[in-house]
Amino acid sequence: MLIRKPGEFRYSDVTPREVYLRRREFIRSASGLAVGAAGALAVPPWLAGLSAQRGQKLPGVKPSPLSTRDEKVNSYDDITTYNNFYEFGTDKDDPAKNAPGRLKTNPWKLTVEGEVTKKLELGYEDLFTIAPLEERIYRMRCVEAWSIVVPWVGVPLSALLKKVEPTSKAKYVAFESLYERGRMLRSEEAGIDFPYVEGLRLDEAMHPLTILAVGLYGEKLPEQNGAPVRLVVPWKYGFKGIKSIVRIRLVEREPPATWNIANSREYGFYSNVNPEVDHPRWSQASERRLGEFFRRKTQMFNGYADQVASLYTGMDLRKLY
Repeated sequence: MLIRKPGEFRYSDVTPREVYLRRREFIRSASGLAVGAAGALAVPPWLAGLSAQRGQKLPGVKPSPLSTRDEKVNSYDDITTYNNFYEFGTDKDDPAKNAPGRLKTNPWKLTVEGEVTKKLELGYEDLFTIAPLEERIYRMRCVEAWSIVVPWVGVPLSALLKKVEPTSKAKYVAFESLYERGRMLRSEEAGIDFPYVEGLRLDEAMHPLTILAVGLYGEKLPEQNGAPVRLVVPWKYGFKGIKSIVRIRLVEREPPATWNIANSREYGFYSNVNPEVDHPRWSQASERRLGEFFRRKTQMFNGYADQVASLYTGMDLRKLY
């Protein structure tokens, strides 16, 4: 048996926790698993782990021409029971166990302010009036070297920003999450500062692929996925997708971002998916799609290079990671 010490392997080499915990069942079931041409394993029911409660259907959702159509969408349980939301725990299954019942989404107020001509305060239902609701099927890539395909429901962030009329000083968009002591972890428990904050350059925020998501699978966004409204930027690593947004500010200078504050060496402000720039503790050249056994090659900008590469013309994407 080959025994490797912690310093000799990368995080991305580690068997996923949900597979390890079911390893004996996996071995017993191995003879019944079909291996496809792409190396995907048919996932047996026991591998789904937690089963999330389905949400309320959203009205008038239309398919978007900007959806990714060449990838199999992950299951509802995949998407809602294996994710990050540090306010409700640091393990992947913690948000599904802890967020429902603790995250209070009604009533909700979202403020848009800063370098704008028209400040806005929106309730949850007001989000549906910004633009028609669209289903956007996007690949999502986690910095921990796993990926997933999600059928988000949302509206373009650009539609909201146009309503507030950014001033000539507006160069960036800053976001802030809800934070409630007692209902959420303390900063010292989670290892990051709260409230969670993030930011985009204004042209990134205005890009057609950038959305405010209010649902998935045609239903209201579950608490563990960032209800009632979260950011989705599919060419960036998942931690840029700030959840449960309560404030958006248009600002002149680059705003703070939670993981960049926590560890700037590992988490840059831009955080574009780039297989050529390794995380200091593991490679980003490949990824494991949730529900698959074998790894796949990571695509530049998560496969959206044709749409977004022009945003970064002339930039050193190794330095500005």
